[in-house]
Amino acid sequence: MNCKFKYFLTALVILALSFQNLCADEIRNNVKPNIILIMVDDMGFSDIGCYGGEVQTPNLDQMANEGMRFTQFYNNAKCTTTRASILTGLYPRGTNANKHLRRNMITLGEAMKLCGYSTSLCGKWHLGRDEINHPFHRGFDSFYGLLDGACNFFNPAQPDPKYKGGRVRVFGKDDQIIKEFPDDFYTTDAFTDHAIKAIHSAEAAKKPFFVHVTYTAPHYPLHAKPEDIAKYRGKFKMGWDKLREQRWERQQAMGLVTDAWSFSEGDSRGYPWETADHDFEDHRMAVYAAMIDSVDQNIGRILKTLKDTGHDKDTLVLFLSDNGGCAEEPGGRDPQKRVPGPVNDYVAVGPSWGWAQNTPFRRYKSWLHEGGITSPLIAWWPEQIQPATINRNVGHIIDILPTFMELGGGQYPASFEGNPLLPVEGKSMVPLFRGKKRKTHEQLCWQWSGNRAIRQGNWKLVWDKLNAQKEWELYDLSKDRCEVNNLAADQPTRVAAMTNDWFEWAKKVELKIKKKSP
Repeated sequence: MNCKFKYFLTALVILALSFQNLCADEIRNNVKPNIILIMVDDMGFSDIGCYGGEVQTPNLDQMANEGMRFTQFYNNAKCTTTRASILTGLYPRGTNANKHLRRNMITLGEAMKLCGYSTSLCGKWHLGRDEINHPFHRGFDSFYGLLDGACNFFNPAQPDPKYKGGRVRVFGKDDQIIKEFPDDFYTTDAFTDHAIKAIHSAEAAKKPFFVHVTYTAPHYPLHAKPEDIAKYRGKFKMGWDKLREQRWERQQAMGLVTDAWSFSEGDSRGYPWETADHDFEDHRMAVYAAMIDSVDQNIGRILKTLKDTGHDKDTLVLFLSDNGGCAEEPGGRDPQKRVPGPVNDYVAVGPSWGWAQNTPFRRYKSWLHEGGITSPLIAWWPEQIQPATINRNVGHIIDILPTFMELGGGQYPASFEGNPLLPVEGKSMVPLFRGKKRKTHEQLCWQWSGNRAIRQGNWKLVWDKLNAQKEWELYDLSKDRCEVNNLAADQPTRVAAMTNDWFEWAKKVELKIKKKSP
């Protein structure tokens, strides 16, 4: 073999290998993945380990180390509105949770079925239960979970205490109601059991799967297994102020925050640690931590199932929270009357812990400062998402539906089952998963129970219903992510323009609010 022919043959082999690798990359980039969307309920921005928390979350931390963490991903600050947007790719219309899903909207379940997926929802629904609003009738092949907003973790059929209204919550499987539960029942485990069954069912049918797992934890009532609670007793006697400082230090050390983040101080609804019952406060935060710990254990079960079925490389898993930590406190905080943990009581963490859970941000669930609307978001997709990356682009839960449809090879339809659809308002996040840029939202808007906000670029305008001055607040998030320096007095023209834009949006989404009385 002469030298020229040898070199030619070598070049030909190299070219063939390069073409093969190029084709392999193209195949990987266009693969139709399985998708698991995991959402927890009322968990704060900084509660899990990879976002600065002290709760033991090895499985979520592994997902973060092998995937991508977002720092500016937004929810809608409340259970129902967040769920409506995730399912439709739209802002919620009106204020009635039972009317957030309409025939002129397509749900994630319906959208993914159009893309050829097996679909399942395991966990909390909270968007009504008639035919229009029921998950089993809106695109999910199987449903198991809570149609209501919250329930007893050990026995969902047990009525709420009188101070919470005494309701019996509604639990179901497909289109049937479940009223009896085994003695060893725990919602977090049960939801995971059914998610795993859904994966195996899709595997048997040889279809890609979309599984939406919506844990009720760590939403109150604070219920956890004794062995999980024991891990955390005594670990929260530093108090909420010290906890926030420790989390802030960890967030800085891991590179999660930047110089544009300033540590916010105080909350108007909080109370001093010095005046609190330290043992009781430690106890209820320990139960809360145990609930998150249990979620992480169950996510480990899901990841193991993916590995056992050979789907650990072709499955995208997203993890997020529906809103910030919760400051509600039904039943009060009297240690003589409240016992966190067991089946027969109904305790919550209250405003001071609820605020600390969103370190370093201001406020919490139902409020529209960053603490109420910023969600931890982990995206895990081996060989597709570059490991250990932090993404600082802005995203919103309305982006999830168009993202999944693009990955599933589908296009958002103009109509569905004879009904013209509202145009989708979200934007695909697929470029962000690839480490690329995408066209950003011109603006994002929020409202809940008298609180309002609008973000345009790096400017954010906030109306806090507890603001004593009854005025809009303005922040430059590029320099002040934690909303410490109110610039409204220095930027009256911008405030007026953004205020007008918010009211135009409110009209579009059918909010009946008089502009003259914000």
